[in-house]
Amino acid sequence: MTRVATVALWLLAALIAGCDSSPKPSFQLTDVTGAEFGRDFQLTDHHGKPRTLADFKGKVVAIFFGFAHCPEVCPTALAELASVVNELGKDAGRMQVLLITVDPERDTPAVLSQYVSAFHPGFLGLYGDADATARTAKEFKVFYQKQPLPDGGYTVDHSAGTYIYDTAGRLRLFAGYGQGAAKMLHDIRLLLQ
Repeated sequence: MTRVATVALWLLAALIAGCDSSPKPSFQLTDVTGAEFGRDFQLTDHHGKPRTLADFKGKVVAIFFGFAHCPEVCPTALAELASVVNELGKDAGRMQVLLITVDPERDTPAVLSQYVSAFHPGFLGLYGDADATARTAKEFKVFYQKQPLPDGGYTVDHSAGTYIYDTAGRLRLFAGYGQGAAKMLHDIRLLLQ
């Protein structure tokens, strides 16, 4: 009889666990909840303040890797993020956009400040030395590589996408480049609920 009772209890527990009626958010972006990457960074913002992900708890955080001399991808992504922040209205203060530079040689604090502020005054540019940049890129699984230009200068090839964290500081979403502001706005509003 105890064996039957044990099996019955296991079945009852399984049924109760399967009856979780809390609605799952219907994200339009890629749901990466529980990912084992993008857990943290240790960089400096364009004001000279050391920063980690924990500094932004309580806000939805959008992180984009790029650089100030980027001709197309970075300005497009930052313009979309600015559009999202502006559309949030009264909730705009509950979101933080961070640009992590993959070009720390040229992206000085002054350059980053001018660049990110051109999109939105609340955006922050983050930088580190070459080692900190490499560690952070590895943690976020971001590719970047200098490419020489015919004029003797260089550009930087890099992964393009936005990592979006919930207000508890957990990585929840990935927005691939070109997915648009409307999808980001939809999903960020869900995270802010």
